[in-house]
Amino acid sequence: MSATPTSALLGILQHYSPASVLCVSRSQIPAIAAWREQHADCQISSASEVPLSDELRNQRYDLAIVADQLEHLDKRTATELLAGLRNLSASRIAVLVDTERATEWQGNDFFALALQRRARFSQDGQSLTLYSYDLAEYKSVPDWLNSKYWANPEMFDKYWW
Repeated sequence: MSATPTSALLGILQHYSPASVLCVSRSQIPAIAAWREQHADCQISSASEVPLSDELRNQRYDLAIVADQLEHLDKRTATELLAGLRNLSASRIAVLVDTERATEWQGNDFFALALQRRARFSQDGQSLTLYSYDLAEYKSVPDWLNSKYWANPEMFDKYWW
């Protein structure tokens, strides 16, 4: 587990090495600034206001990062933001939220949006929680869902129905 939110976000950025990132935050995110310095070829789009502009909303990103935003939005608007990012804009999402200031939110609300809790941080009187979503890791393929169980190949050319 990472020691700080910045190192956790940098770990996510290094793991996925995105070519395009959408950052939705009211404040500067140090991990994004550090990533931008080392990866000048990465396209980073930023938004401080929700709802997102049509220009940002109608693009596809490798990774979306939401920080210092849910605490300032009503739950419906925040839910629409996260669900819209997940469904239309990005295959991977990282959400950093101050759980004490986002009083309308509970852990199950994030789980209902298919987000997984990755880490918790306590610093400077804040209790931050990092949630993430990755479409590729959303659901593992069940063992029975493969051709071995579909066709009964041992019965081919034996019976005709």
